[in-house]
Amino acid sequence: MYPTMADVLALPVIRQGLATVVAGADGLERRVRWVHIAEVADIAGLLRGGELVLTTGIALSDDPDELTRYVDELAEAGVVGVVVELIRHWSRELPPALVAAADRHELPLVTLSRETRFVAVTEAVIGLIVDAQVAELRAAERVHETFTALTVAGAEPPEVLREVARSCGLPVVLETLGHDVLAYDAAGADPGELVADWAGRSRTVTPTTRTSYDPDAGWLVTVVGARGNDWGRLVLVCPSEPPHRVVVIAERAASALAVHRLVARDRESLERHAHRTLLTELLSSPTTPADLNARAGALGVPLLRRRLIGVSVRPSTVAASPAMATQEVLRDLAEATALAARRARVAALVGVVDDISVRALLSLTPQADESSVVCRLAREIHQTASSVPPVVVAVGTTVESVTDARRSLVEAAHVAKAALRSAAERPYHRLDDVRLRGLLHLLADDDRVSAFAARELGPLLARDAAHASRLLAALRHFCEHGGNKSAAASAAHMSRTAYYQQLARVEQVLGVSLDDPESVLSLHVALLVHESGAP
Repeated sequence: MYPTMADVLALPVIRQGLATVVAGADGLERRVRWVHIAEVADIAGLLRGGELVLTTGIALSDDPDELTRYVDELAEAGVVGVVVELIRHWSRELPPALVAAADRHELPLVTLSRETRFVAVTEAVIGLIVDAQVAELRAAERVHETFTALTVAGAEPPEVLREVARSCGLPVVLETLGHDVLAYDAAGADPGELVADWAGRSRTVTPTTRTSYDPDAGWLVTVVGARGNDWGRLVLVCPSEPPHRVVVIAERAASALAVHRLVARDRESLERHAHRTLLTELLSSPTTPADLNARAGALGVPLLRRRLIGVSVRPSTVAASPAMATQEVLRDLAEATALAARRARVAALVGVVDDISVRALLSLTPQADESSVVCRLAREIHQTASSVPPVVVAVGTTVESVTDARRSLVEAAHVAKAALRSAAERPYHRLDDVRLRGLLHLLADDDRVSAFAARELGPLLARDAAHASRLLAALRHFCEHGGNKSAAASAAHMSRTAYYQQLARVEQVLGVSLDDPESVLSLHVALLVHESGAP
């Protein structure tokens, strides 16, 4: 916001004095915060830094050591330039010691060969400073208006970053606190070079304040967050110290991003809460609440005279800790699923109704191509949910009435659970795709099926528990590979001799022959029932 020494030397009042830069020309880009007339040699202690000192030199000594100390003290105080009038003390040139000391500190030393009114110089320089400050304030006001408009309009992060890059002409990156890139605008630079090894580079930059410049990295970094919940950082790639206007842009952009996240999350949370309430009521009661159709219609998901399809979206890996971590994943997955439904142009109730999956009830018009809609939705879910663990999408049977919606939702959940154990990779799964495994999942709560599995595998489970053996795993590999012992041994990462010994022990413990197809079939079914009891 301050003029440089070069700007000051361009002033008419300075040019009329026949100004000549005799030393420190490399420091002409230093910025002048104030101008000070000083006719005493020990003025340095009274300065704060950023001053341009005007003097006739009348109070300065001719002793080289004194002159050197004078310049050293000015440089230490942060003075950005010295103007000496060559009239009253030195008439033709400055002492070599004064010039040498100024060159050593790259401190601009300027002579005026013609008598100059220092008051006029002071007025002119202060006028420059005030004009620059007014221009900076106006620019800051324009920045404020621009980003306020973006905030009010609910601009998405890419729009905010685009405006930052346009306003500053600098590359900008929005990252998480874990240093993952959320969005960026390269401002014409090479995007690959901008984000290359981003996490490693970002970890080395640790600002101590909410907004600060790291000269080593050439990054202006400001923290993004609100309500005491910081969630990201906005980084502007600045090769040199950024001017105040750029800092203002970075901070206003960070505020716009924080507000957007708060508004979007709060809005979506309210919507998800309303959807979850309806889905929970559908699943928890065999009878449909009287006002459910009206409430769903008010949410933009009509249920009357529509074809309804239950959908279950489930992470393919279960979080190792934590209910809170799992709920966060499911919440993000619910948002991703809702977004995918909007992109697929299908009305849907979407919500988290348990601790393992996201449920959705699709509402299709009678004329809609069911297969096309489901394929499009599944594709959008996989693309939109790329920030969470890989997911399994399962679809229930299409029903024609709200009273049957519960059956479709429950079936989708069973299919999703069965598909987790399936080796087949499909955009989405139906009951037909999981075949026997799906049937067993549907019957998993039947006591007779559980008793059958316990009879078939009970001795083997007891043996593994008592001796810490892995006979059950050996049997599973055998069944999964259709009785091919060599392939099963390879899958078990065992030598064939050792694996054959384990199979022999399985036959001994269970009292069956693995050469008997019916025995192998019974054991395989029992294994599938046993696995269906796992989450």
